[in-house]
Amino acid sequence: MSKRDGVILGAAGGVATLAWRLWFPWLQDDMTTIRSTNRQATKSIRDAKSGRFIIDMFEEQVKRVPKKTFILFEDRIYTYEFVNSMANRVANLAMTWGLKQGDAVATVIYNEPAFVWTLLGLLKLGLVDAFINYHNKSGPLLHSIVVSDAKVIIIGDGDELLDSIDAIKDKLPADIPIYVYGKAGSELPDRYLSMDTELLRVCPAEICKTVRSQLTLKSLVCYIYTSGTTGLPKPALVNQAKAIGLSKFYQQVWYNENDVVYVVTPLYHSAACGHGLFNTIDVGATIVLRKKFSARHYWEDVRKYKVTVVQYIGELCRYLLKVPKDDLDGVHTVRVAVGNGLRPDIWEEYRTRFRIPWIAEFFGATEGTTTFINVTGRVGAIGRWSPIMRVASKGRFGVSSHVIKYDVVNDTPVRNNKGRCIPIKRGEEGILISGIPPSYSGFYKGDLAASEKKIIRDVFEEGDRYFNFGDLVYMDNQYYIYFRDRVGDTFRWKGENVSTREVCDVISKLPFTQDVNVYGVLVPDSDGRAGMAAISLKGEAEVKPDMLKDVFCACEKELPAYARPLFLRFTKDLQVTQTMKHSKLNLIKDGFDIDKIADPVFFLDVEKRTYSPLTGDIYQRVVTSRL
Repeated sequence: MSKRDGVILGAAGGVATLAWRLWFPWLQDDMTTIRSTNRQATKSIRDAKSGRFIIDMFEEQVKRVPKKTFILFEDRIYTYEFVNSMANRVANLAMTWGLKQGDAVATVIYNEPAFVWTLLGLLKLGLVDAFINYHNKSGPLLHSIVVSDAKVIIIGDGDELLDSIDAIKDKLPADIPIYVYGKAGSELPDRYLSMDTELLRVCPAEICKTVRSQLTLKSLVCYIYTSGTTGLPKPALVNQAKAIGLSKFYQQVWYNENDVVYVVTPLYHSAACGHGLFNTIDVGATIVLRKKFSARHYWEDVRKYKVTVVQYIGELCRYLLKVPKDDLDGVHTVRVAVGNGLRPDIWEEYRTRFRIPWIAEFFGATEGTTTFINVTGRVGAIGRWSPIMRVASKGRFGVSSHVIKYDVVNDTPVRNNKGRCIPIKRGEEGILISGIPPSYSGFYKGDLAASEKKIIRDVFEEGDRYFNFGDLVYMDNQYYIYFRDRVGDTFRWKGENVSTREVCDVISKLPFTQDVNVYGVLVPDSDGRAGMAAISLKGEAEVKPDMLKDVFCACEKELPAYARPLFLRFTKDLQVTQTMKHSKLNLIKDGFDIDKIADPVFFLDVEKRTYSPLTGDIYQRVVTSRL
């Protein structure tokens, strides 16, 4: 080939490339996304085939880098070697309990090293860790423990945790032993055992792998509780296969052994544990834990511990932006922020003020069968759903994902004249669904009915079935998808899913209530939706101060703080749909706007420990986020 011919061919190739980019500008973003997601898929498949489970990953790192810092917590260093010795103590203690592989142990522990070595110790024996939400109290707490069929309960260090368990201990099966971290035996009431004392009595000898030789990809690792569709918290099943997939999620942002990840969201959630902890174990990196999130100390910690990866939820970012600006805001070593719920209205402000080089927003669900991730930095997007991505995702994970049209009024998919669901087009909204693999055996422990509610059948052909994420999304002209809202009977507030049924059950028990409808309403400058309850009273009763006080006390006693309604609306009649479900659409549209609502409206008055009338002045304070 002559030099002239080479120049001509090169020019032709350049023109062709330019033409492709002009005609299909989204192809480059597809290639970038596929390159990142393929890393997760390839490594997940490799470890699944070889049976490299989470506990094997950890013990591998202990041998490889025993002296390396595994956990940083409250200015203390915990090496892989030390955490392993504590996990061995937990395992050797658990050996004395006479449990069999697959039995559950309920743990109620804050974000601290004890959470990690307790989990790892149980995994050494093939036991299942039921991650109990430490915000839960009373009925939800009791239910979470009982439904897990836990044989033992372990409570972390903290008087609040002990008090919560103590309030329900008489309703727990009498033969469940209860171990407590952080206290000597002499400090504990009857029936409680000191975990610290018991761990000192056992040796840190390594557990032989033959003890867990019967583990398979279907064997359970833990229960992660979710509101699911309705009702009380449900233990979502996380088996070894799912845990392996979770442990590779950060591969999409090139996570490696030199990284340090900062985790301040609760470890009982899949993002903090499955992503932050499991990915750290997989590559032998370092994790920084903080017991509770602090906006004021957040960037101090990031700088002090030389953090390279931060894990966020949208509301966390909003809290950080409310902290007064500082000259050190952008001084850190963070290379990527990974999380979900970062809304478009603060995305750019968060990125520029704190000089975040890369934001990787993802979308998923603990019990979901796939995830989406935005690795290209498109503001507000949760991922891509282009024709190429649809084919690529099915080829990688064996399940296909779709976005289908949805009737939000009747809470059901839109179907054509053949009874099949209709994929959305660019510029339309719909719900995300993903295929269910043949190995499916339910999403929740012991509740196939609840699992069935998450399934949509006969979607594109007779007999097929898909997992319904229950979230409404929008697709733009470049095939990027954006979260719009939750549909059905849950909404998100304070980084937690709130079950409307759970809140309804608490308020409806009060003697003066006839009916209750709970829903989420938008509050300016806030992420998610704040809880609001529309209440109809029995007979001709009028709203009285004692009633408001009773609602406050009942919610405080029975519900975690994030689930307590911020607003009450008292109405004579509650509308229902043709299927006798509560109609929420008009209530949601009204929100807590007293100019639109003729009914009396009240707000959660923490100072007075009741619900007080929502006046024009108070309404304005809410709107400007000063409440």
